[in-house]
Parts: sequence; structure tokens; C-alpha cells
Amino acid sequence: MSRKNLSVNLNNGFKDHKDLSAIFLNFKKKLDSLKKNKYLVAVSGGPDSLALVALTKAYNFSKKTKFYYLLVDHNIRKNSSQEAKKVKNLLKKEYLKLEVLLNKKKITKNIQAEARKVRYDIIKNFCKKNNIKVILTAHNLEDQVETFLIRLSRGSGLKGLSAMKSLSKINNQVSLFRPLLDTQKKFLIKISKTIFGKYIKDPSNRNEKYLRTRVRNLKKHLEKSGIKYEKIFKSIQNLSQSKITLDGYLSKIFKEFIKKSKSEIFINYKKYRVLNKDTKIAVINQSIKQLKSNYYDLRSKKVENLINNLNKKNFKNSTLGGCIFFKKDQFLCLKVEKK
Repeated sequence: MSRKNLSVNLNNGFKDHKDLSAIFLNFKKKLDSLKKNKYLVAVSGGPDSLALVALTKAYNFSKKTKFYYLLVDHNIRKNSSQEAKKVKNLLKKEYLKLEVLLNKKKITKNIQAEARKVRYDIIKNFCKKNNIKVILTAHNLEDQVETFLIRLSRGSGLKGLSAMKSLSKINNQVSLFRPLLDTQKKFLIKISKTIFGKYIKDPSNRNEKYLRTRVRNLKKHLEKSGIKYEKIFKSIQNLSQSKITLDGYLSKIFKEFIKKSKSEIFINYKKYRVLNKDTKIAVINQSIKQLKSNYYDLRSKKVENLINNLNKKNFKNSTLGGCIFFKKDQFLCLKVEKK
């Protein structure tokens, strides 16, 4: 495809491709709803992130929006620096500047989890320096279903099975926005090939020592059995709606029988005892969040253990999520554990 045709595709929102045009319009609607004039786009060089890059450029033909493109080179694979240069050149051909930042921290164990943590730390620092409030990532429908299946295998509750939110806070300053969660990967590959012609293939995506890879490889077997990813995705959406309903109920509970001082939470234990198990777990997690803003919900099993201990006559106190739980008069109380 000629350079002229590439520009036409971006300029007209992929109108020459009906399926891609629908994806672009959906993307544009979501970005319009955020009403921001500056974003950071997380780039890996894979088809998903390059498709996101293409969509942001198409978006910019009609909007005055500043997009920063950032790739973090973890320096784990031998050819990572050459791959980063290739991605930089791909964007350069579309007159886009890609910032490549090198991770200098050595990662030797829990590689995927540690690399993700380091990557987001680098991205957050970049956002802080450039006063960027929203990060765009290219998580797609398949990523969402894989996350659901992984959490299902771990016995997650409603919150976990609701999988990834389209918009979530990383900290008080920066949010993470996933505008492609409802988009199938095959369309992102098509966009990437249409605009850039090629993309980087990460060999770790085929390494079965990683759980996500093994789950990813289940797709063809599930779909042969009539279990379609689009249907699983619909179930995830339904669970997400149930989660929203539960959150509304929790908000009501907090107003009715939970009090907060500057450093402690007081839960009316008589009323708490009659709640169902899932609501009890949600109240505990939400209470910890009230005291610790950087807290992530614990696995249900850990919270269940605390709830079971609360019913014991000899219960004095227990530590969970960096908070101490104890009983005082008719209240279940918690405060941040001092280190």
C-alpha cells in the first residue's frame, strides 16, 4: 500500500474498510467522553499497540489532542534494543515520535509480573514529568477473556471475575484507559497490517511456562467445543454490571452502619454479622481501601479466614492488608498497622 493510501485511511477514519471504520468510531466515541487534551500511549510494537497508535493518529486528524508514544525496553531479550529501533522507525514513517526508555533494573524472577511493575513505574514517572493524566493501553477482548479465565482458575469472586475495567486509577494523579477491551484481536492485527505493514512478535507470548500463554492456547480448543470468546466476554460484561449494583449497595451500607475517624474505621458488628459472605468480603476490602488508597483487593480466601476468626470467642485482633482488626464494644474496628 502506498504512503498516500496509508494517510487516506488515517485521515478518513478507515472508511474504505467497513469493519475498521466501526472500530475507529467506537474508539473516537470513548476518547471523546474523557475530554482530555493529552494522553500517553503505551507501545510494545505488537499488533495491538500499533493498532492503538494508528487509531490515535486517525483521531488526531479531527481533534487537537497531544499523544505521547512510549516504549519501555526491559533489556531482557537479546534483540530488545533492535526491536525498539524497528518500532521507532515504524512510527517515524507515520511522522510520530516514539520515546524509548531503557529499564536499568535487572529482572531475574517472576519476569512477567516484575516487568509489568517496572514498566508502569517508568510510565508513571514519565506522566508526572509531562503532566499527563491518562495512559492508553491496547488490552483487547482476548486479553479480557484470558484475565477472566485466569482469575476463574484461582477462585476469584465477583470483583475478580468482572476482569479489567475500561477506566481505572493507577494513583491519585494518573488513570489507565483501555478503549479496545471490546475489540477482537483479529481486527487490531488488520489495522496494524493496513497502516504499518508489519509488527514485532514477542517470543514470550508463545512460551508455555507462563500461565497466560497456556490459557491463550486454550482458545482454539474451547471454540472447537462451541465455547466462543465473544459469549464469555458477554458474561464478563454481565458480571461487571452486577459489580456496579453491589458497589451501590456497599455505598448504602457504609452510610448506614460504618463510621470513619481520621485513622480508624468502625463497623457495627451486629449488622455486619447478618450480611452474606460476598458482601462481608466486599465490606472488609472497601474498609481497608478507606485507610490505604494504594490497597488492592485481597484474595477471597484471606478475607474469609479473617471473617471466620471474628466469630471465635477468643478473637483479640488480626492483621490483614496492612491493617489491624480488633473488636471494641459493639464495633469491629480497623486501623493502619504501624511498622
